[in-house]
Amino acid sequence: MDHLLAAVDLGSNSFRLSIGRVVQQDGKAQIYAIDRLKESVRLAAGLGDDKVIDEEAIQRAITVLKRFGERLQGFHPNRVRAVATNTFRVARNVDEILPRAEAALGFPIEVIAGQEEARLIFSGITNELPPSDNRRLMIDIGGGSTEVIIGKGFKPLHMSSLYMGCVSYTRRFFPDGRITEARMQEAQIAARRELEGISRQYRKTGWQEAYGSSGTAKGLLAVLQEGGMSKKGITLDGLEKLKDKLVRDGKVIMSELPGLKHDRSLVLSGGLAIMMAAFKELKIDNMAPGEGALRVGVLYDLLGRDSEHDKRDETARQFVKRYHVDLRQSERVKRIALAFFAQLGLPDAPETQELERTLGWAADLHEIGISIAHAEYHKHSAYILEHADMPGFSRDDQLLLARLALGHQGKISKLPVHEPTRSKWLTLLCLRLAVLLSRRREDKENPPVSLSANGKNVTVSVNKKWLDAHPLSEYSLQGEKREWDKAGFELELLTH
Repeated sequence: MDHLLAAVDLGSNSFRLSIGRVVQQDGKAQIYAIDRLKESVRLAAGLGDDKVIDEEAIQRAITVLKRFGERLQGFHPNRVRAVATNTFRVARNVDEILPRAEAALGFPIEVIAGQEEARLIFSGITNELPPSDNRRLMIDIGGGSTEVIIGKGFKPLHMSSLYMGCVSYTRRFFPDGRITEARMQEAQIAARRELEGISRQYRKTGWQEAYGSSGTAKGLLAVLQEGGMSKKGITLDGLEKLKDKLVRDGKVIMSELPGLKHDRSLVLSGGLAIMMAAFKELKIDNMAPGEGALRVGVLYDLLGRDSEHDKRDETARQFVKRYHVDLRQSERVKRIALAFFAQLGLPDAPETQELERTLGWAADLHEIGISIAHAEYHKHSAYILEHADMPGFSRDDQLLLARLALGHQGKISKLPVHEPTRSKWLTLLCLRLAVLLSRRREDKENPPVSLSANGKNVTVSVNKKWLDAHPLSEYSLQGEKREWDKAGFELELLTH
């Protein structure tokens, strides 16, 4: 049966909304775009040297998100995914902006890491290209960051997110709009310096096809072809001709650059410098336009979650293997924790389903820190889960995983008390109790312990005969009661 999915891409230069219809063909799901909205917001232009986004830029963003929100009215939350990129990643006032942005859109917004952005861009472009065994280079020059990927088939081989974009470079090197040879050279040198760290590895791997997927690439391609500077695709020769013209004119003159749109003209100089640096540093011959990019990658990722092929499950499995997790223990803890979670009777809503999945991943991964050191391993686990590149997980996903790993043992008071909701606290309780009751690492049936909650009143019911036979568990449960009482919960131990 066909259904609709929606992706919102909150870029540093433009905000995009894509709505796709999922169609099953020959046993495979395909997404066909049925509606697209794009608005130039230039959020990165409002990012000051102090890394604070100014109110004028925030208002531009809110206005656009309200329009998108109207188009998305009636969509189920499971069918919409909104992702924010580099400017949200670096902004110091992101915690103030996100609630306002989410209220305007009407859906949660995930701030994704650079590596995750690169993965989604690769997925989006690949899904819009014909199948091929060739290695493909993909470059996406955004407003605040540039993603560079090499992949084969549907597997990315190298992924990088570099801290340079068409908006940030235009502001930095061409602040008054004046274009000179010296400024253009300075911008290219800075961009090549960013690319130096990856160029050797990328050139060694090599590729047979190169694609540019961003508005910058498409804008450059339109100008080069319609201006007669390139016959097919983007070439270094064509880019040099465009650069020479801009330097001669001293600025961007739209009437002399057919194919150039107004919003793209504002950031053309910075985008051109970055693209020229990429061609020179990576030794690219020709670049074709790549469709789809981030927003299509988000749609296919959403489709994967919807069809039970969640990329996050694969990432969790890879981490279990990489960090040599004791599988029997993690499965034991997961089984008990999820049993407790089911007993809580939380509302049957997307947020609850997502929490249940997160609890499962936290149980899988809570001991990964042991691979570093057993002493205070929960802190090592939390650090890895918060800071590692975890494909499929947003920053918020990783932060919640890290909090659960950090809080699965020891004092609850070390956790930030202002952020977690009641349901997140209860999720942590399920994990803590499961770890506590699995301490002997023995394969036995779930212990005769049940959990119920009403507001901040939590009841742990235990079979008295079992408790008498397990004095260590009784001692630990009493300690757990004291911890939760300190956190403002009323945890009652009942025997029957």
